[in-house]
Amino acid sequence: MLMLTIEHLNFEYAGHAHAGRPLLRQLDLQLDTGITWLRGDNGAGKTTLMKLVAGALLPHAGSISVNGIDSARQPLAYRRQLHYCGGDTPALPWLTVRELFDLHLALYPGADAAALNAQLDAFHLHGVLEQPVTTLSLGQHKKMQLSLALALPVTVLLIDEPFNGLDTAAVAYLRTQLADPARRARQCTVLTSHVEPDLPLSQTIQL
Repeated sequence: MLMLTIEHLNFEYAGHAHAGRPLLRQLDLQLDTGITWLRGDNGAGKTTLMKLVAGALLPHAGSISVNGIDSARQPLAYRRQLHYCGGDTPALPWLTVRELFDLHLALYPGADAAALNAQLDAFHLHGVLEQPVTTLSLGQHKKMQLSLALALPVTVLLIDEPFNGLDTAAVAYLRTQLADPARRARQCTVLTSHVEPDLPLSQTIQL
């Protein structure tokens, strides 16, 4: 069974400069395990597509499913199958980093605190666990998001510009994690990047 299936997807922004002209029109995609690189010029719809798949935006037409679970008919079960790692600060400014992690671990059945702890070790984040999320630097914020993304037991992992804001060591570590054969065999990873990701890709999609 295909992990991620998108059929006849249409989307446009109301009040957008090009309102009335769909940003995504009759889009069909079928993705299985491995790494997919989503490419396109600025404004082509890469981040919008990621947010549609994540459930943060609703399509105007078409369907999206993961392992046969439809995003519209079974929204809760659907969202437990995937995780979106974007660049936005969570709209929960009162949370500490630890509380943000605890919240997400509680939302995903099978989430393993030990797996998250291993990512925190690798990204050197244990020292910021008691800080409010809003006090993190750009690099720390990105590492916080990636630690969670890499630790969660999801079928589909969506990462928007994974290498932005990372130091050289963190970029190298992230590449080893994404390229890990065990991960590529069990997970469908979709990433956007303006630069060649230097990863073993299953496919490249141009928007």
